[in-house]
Amino acid sequence: MVVLHGGPGAHHEYLLPQLLFLAETRDCLLYDQRGGGRSKTDDRTPITWQTHVDDLRAVVAECAPGPLTLVGYSWGALLALLYTVEAAAGRTEPMPARLVLLDPAPASRAFRTRFEAEFARRQAGPEVQALRAKLEASGLRDHDPAAYRQRTFELSVAGYFADPARARDLTPFRVTGRVQQSTWESLGDFDLLPALRTLRVPALVVHGRQDPIALESAAAIADALGAEHCWLDDCGHVPYVEQPVALQAAVSAFLDATEALVPG
Repeated sequence: MVVLHGGPGAHHEYLLPQLLFLAETRDCLLYDQRGGGRSKTDDRTPITWQTHVDDLRAVVAECAPGPLTLVGYSWGALLALLYTVEAAAGRTEPMPARLVLLDPAPASRAFRTRFEAEFARRQAGPEVQALRAKLEASGLRDHDPAAYRQRTFELSVAGYFADPARARDLTPFRVTGRVQQSTWESLGDFDLLPALRTLRVPALVVHGRQDPIALESAAAIADALGAEHCWLDDCGHVPYVEQPVALQAAVSAFLDATEALVPG
C-alpha cells in the first residue's frame, strides 16, 4: 500500500502519526514527492503532474512489487487518480487494485477556483482573525518563539478545519511554492471526471462535509468511479485530526471488504 501525501510540494511527515493505523495490519510505503521534504532538488526544471506520475511509477516498480493499493490524501488523491487514468490507458503500470481517496483535491479547475475563494474567505473570517489576535496578545512571540512559530503555522491552515479552534498540536510542514505552482499550472483547465467514468477499480472516497473543497467535487468523483463513499460530519479537510475514529473505521472496513478482490 502506497500512501500519497498532499501538496503538491509538501512531504509525508505531516500525515503522521495519525495515519500509522494503516501500517498496523498492512505493509505501507510513504515517500516525499519530488520537490518537497527530503526530495527537494536544486533543479529548476518545472515539476508537472506527469513528473509526479512518472515518479510514482518508479517508486512502485522499485519498492512496492505486487498488487497495488493507493491511499491518497488531498493532492495525493488527485495524483492517485491521475496515475490510475494513465495506467488504464496503458501509459504506465501497474494498474492499482483499489483506491482510497481522502478529501481529494478538486476534480476540475472550476472546483479548484471555488475552493481557493472559500479558503481565502475562511482565513479572513472573524474566527481565524480572533485566534490571530489572541496569539499576538499572548506575548508568546517574546517568551517562547518556537511555540509562537508553531501556533502561527497552525493558524495558517485553520481555514481547512470545520472549527478553526481545532487547528492545534499539528505536525508542521512547508510547501515548496514553485512545485505547487508548476504542478497546478501543468494541469491547465483540467476536468478529470470524464476520464474517471471510464475506470473500473474498487474505490472509497472519504470527505468532510465542512471541507473548503466542495463536497460536490468529492461526490462527483465517487459517482464517476462508482465508488463507495463516506461523508464525515463536523469535519473539514483534516479528517485524521478532526474525526480520526470515523476515518479509521471507514478505511479499515473498505480495505477488509476488498481484500479478496486484490490479486495475489
